[in-house]
Amino acid sequence: MARFRYSMQSILNIKMKLETQAKQEFSAAKAALDEEEERLRGLFARKDGYEQEAESLLSGRLNLREIEENKAAIRCMEDYIERQKRNVDKAERKLEEARLRLTEVRMERKTHETLKEKAFEAFLMEEKRQESKEIDQLTSYTYGQRRSAEYAEA
Repeated sequence: MARFRYSMQSILNIKMKLETQAKQEFSAAKAALDEEEERLRGLFARKDGYEQEAESLLSGRLNLREIEENKAAIRCMEDYIERQKRNVDKAERKLEEARLRLTEVRMERKTHETLKEKAFEAFLMEEKRQESKEIDQLTSYTYGQRRSAEYAEA
């Protein structure tokens, strides 16, 4: 039996490597998004801390300088939060791009794997056809030899 050799195996190998790269890019984008979201949560926590501090500053003995510094810190945190929200949005867009790329590369690889399977099926059909042809030839030869032997005896 002959060996099956897929003529576009090198292309399939490249598609598999591209899929692996796309998976790594997706994973990196997801990690970056998680990191940006964690920073945003940290900023919200700091802002909450400043707001709680503001309440305590207003409830006790009033110190105008500390109250103003606290208000400035809250405004600063709000600015940081807005910037961080933009960073999170950017990371989400990159994640979506990586997901789309991964989906596209995965479809291409699956297409090539389907082509390989069809080529293998065609190869098996051809092998069966050749085997059947050889069996028919062998049977005809054997039958012919018997007939020759019968005529020779007669």
